[in-house]
Amino acid sequence: MEKEWGFIFRSWLPAPPEVVWDRVTTMQGVNDELAPIFRMTHPRGLDRLPDDAPIGVRLFRSWVLLLGFLPVDYDDLTLVRIEPGKGFLESSRLMTARRWEHERMLEPIADGTLLSDRIAFEPRIRAAGPLLFRITRALFAHRHRRLRERFGGRPV
Repeated sequence: MEKEWGFIFRSWLPAPPEVVWDRVTTMQGVNDELAPIFRMTHPRGLDRLPDDAPIGVRLFRSWVLLLGFLPVDYDDLTLVRIEPGKGFLESSRLMTARRWEHERMLEPIADGTLLSDRIAFEPRIRAAGPLLFRITRALFAHRHRRLRERFGGRPV
């Protein structure tokens, strides 16, 4: 087994979980979190993560576009758990990672929502691990900053 890399980010957002969920499960919301560094593609008509998304099968291939136009990776988006309003667990294959897990959980707390992102991955090329870790960690720090800009809040 290759080395697994991972981290967790948490933010307190002063909005109810259902309001946060309604934003973070749309492709517009995802791309807002990623902007202006990346953008992810999606099939026409699939503008949000369906509450009844099929489990354990690829939902679609999303191209990850640097600066919105240069393909640098893809994500064969596969959900293994979805709990509407509470969270999801994605377990996918990327061009850069043989295994990618993204678990996003929303927990109601005093005056808002605790949003947690847990990332774990195994790079396809072992030597790329440290670089992919730094890039991915910086990207999720950026995503949480963008969420806090939208909703207010603070890191936890």
